[in-house]
Amino acid sequence: MSKLNNIKAAIIDLDGTMLDTAGDFQVAVNRMRDELGLTPLSQETIVNFVGKGTENLIRRVLAVDYAEDEAAGYFQQALDAYTEHYLAINGDYASLYPGVLEGLQALRAKGLRLACVTNKPVSFTLPLLEKKGLSGFFEVVYGGDSFPKKKPHPMPLLQVCSDFQLEPAQVVAIGDSSNDAQAARAAGCRVLNVPYGYNHGESIHDVDSDGIVSSLVEAAQQISVD
Repeated sequence: MSKLNNIKAAIIDLDGTMLDTAGDFQVAVNRMRDELGLTPLSQETIVNFVGKGTENLIRRVLAVDYAEDEAAGYFQQALDAYTEHYLAINGDYASLYPGVLEGLQALRAKGLRLACVTNKPVSFTLPLLEKKGLSGFFEVVYGGDSFPKKKPHPMPLLQVCSDFQLEPAQVVAIGDSSNDAQAARAAGCRVLNVPYGYNHGESIHDVDSDGIVSSLVEAAQQISVD
């Protein structure tokens, strides 16, 4: 993999990239399911539903037990219950992936401007970043409900480019899933993927990117501001 040159900023995903939040998802989803009288789902099943935003997660979770029209009738109740339970435990069952703090420090040391763009609702995202000691690294934070469109649509990434007054080619997106790569490609940004996240249960090696890095530390090593 060749170095990415003339990079001035990085847009970094949250779930599956900086934080392993599978435990949070499992606890909140299964507390919601318990309210509906449904049996618990395994962490592996739930994680495969993660990545396209909270509404999609709830629909996928309900689809395990209900036909589409029946699930629609439970959707708002399930979403409200999930939101309440998630906010109550947000970050309690989540942990930083290895190299995240060191990687963020290395990216900042290179003079890169940093943004966090996630499909997690911003009301979940901001307290979670604060709780895990990450919020100070980012000039800009956008969640899945910050704009009319979320990743894999390029809208959030293009907004960051505009915020930073940079050309998309000067910005690299770092994430664990095809959502991140597709959004970056559509925006005209560069993209690096990490292999340890969720990616809807599919191999990240099948995703079109500029390279796979083992950690944010390696990502920093592969980026040049010149």
